[in-house]
Amino acid sequence: MKVMVVGSGGREHAVIRKLKENPEITQIYALPGNGGIAADAECVPIGAKDIASIVTFAVSNEIDYAVVTPDDPLVLGCVDALEDAGIPCFGPRSEAAIIEGSKVFAKNLMKKYGIPTAKYEVFTEMEDALRYLETAPVPAVIKADGLALGKGVIIAQTREEAFAAVREMMQEKKFGHSGDQIVIEEFLEGPEVSVLSFTDGKTIIPMVSSMDHKRAGDHDTGLNTGGMGTVAPNPYYTPDIAARCMQEIFLPTVNAMNAEGRTFKGCLYFGLMITKDGPRVIEYNCRFGDPETQVVLPLLKSDLFTIMCAVTEGRLSEVDVRFSEKHACCVILASAGYPEHYEKGFPLEIPEHIREHVFVAGAAVKDGVLVTNGGRVAGCTAVAGTLADAIRDAYALVGQVRFENAYCRKDIGQRALLAVKGE
Repeated sequence: MKVMVVGSGGREHAVIRKLKENPEITQIYALPGNGGIAADAECVPIGAKDIASIVTFAVSNEIDYAVVTPDDPLVLGCVDALEDAGIPCFGPRSEAAIIEGSKVFAKNLMKKYGIPTAKYEVFTEMEDALRYLETAPVPAVIKADGLALGKGVIIAQTREEAFAAVREMMQEKKFGHSGDQIVIEEFLEGPEVSVLSFTDGKTIIPMVSSMDHKRAGDHDTGLNTGGMGTVAPNPYYTPDIAARCMQEIFLPTVNAMNAEGRTFKGCLYFGLMITKDGPRVIEYNCRFGDPETQVVLPLLKSDLFTIMCAVTEGRLSEVDVRFSEKHACCVILASAGYPEHYEKGFPLEIPEHIREHVFVAGAAVKDGVLVTNGGRVAGCTAVAGTLADAIRDAYALVGQVRFENAYCRKDIGQRALLAVKGE
């Protein structure tokens, strides 16, 4: 069985490692992969958005199954093109991937079908947005409509910050055409929870919950990033909250997409906030989250490939999906200066005895040496019986991975620990 995984980050490395556990899989290709992934899969230098070349490769190499994980190729129709060429895929087709590809679509979907979310307004003209903000409550949340590498959301604490965010998106085109439309939302308060889920459009099975740490600096300071670390499970996601989410959010979302003729099959990500009035949807993603995947998949006890095939074939209800009762923590090692300007090309040293615990996100091989090649370089993941032990062990791993200008947050999981202790 030959499997192809489209993507190049730590998320893809985690997926590939889990797929390798299935004995039926004899070959895994990563398109394009990275220097670290090359230890676990054959990397092919085809970009994740080069859909025509991806399809040509899949057909000519008789790929049996494809996993498309990043948002861009999903929204651009990579799964559509592969399936049309006869390649079974894990991931939504483009008409379903719009749930992440357009925040305006997602907000309007929730409004139409009564799925709890923040109040909002949509703007296509900058002047209208600025006029609205003159009297709107602050803090306010400003979102670019389209994809923006996880950075197209600004929480404006003051009116001046809100004005500046709107101008950056709509006038200066900081996120390109993603800012042609924007959403301005009310600011909600409460702990955030990430819940990835498997769905075949009929059945939805949530994975273990997690807590992401988006800000670059300790104590949630600094700029938003693609994620500086995660822990799982999220202590704020209680059984009662999980039951409410299933009835008020998860099932209604799957049913809403079906009603719109946009059946979603793949991994549907729910970014939630647990407010005093109950859970609210902050965002949807049409794929595995990064770095949430690096703590969720190590806790998966069932076979990932079996689950993926069941999703593709519409028989998810027949599969036993089980997760460990343990805890996981992932700490991201980044290049100093991320998410803005940073240097790359430094030798990256990962001791052999800890490689299975390190997911490589941004690395390349240059003259036979593994070197840094991105903002987020590696995710160090530990699994343990308690959250405190998982955090301790993850930071012990961090101390053994070396490259020049390495940076990490020192407080990953501390907020979750306080919740566990009831503080």
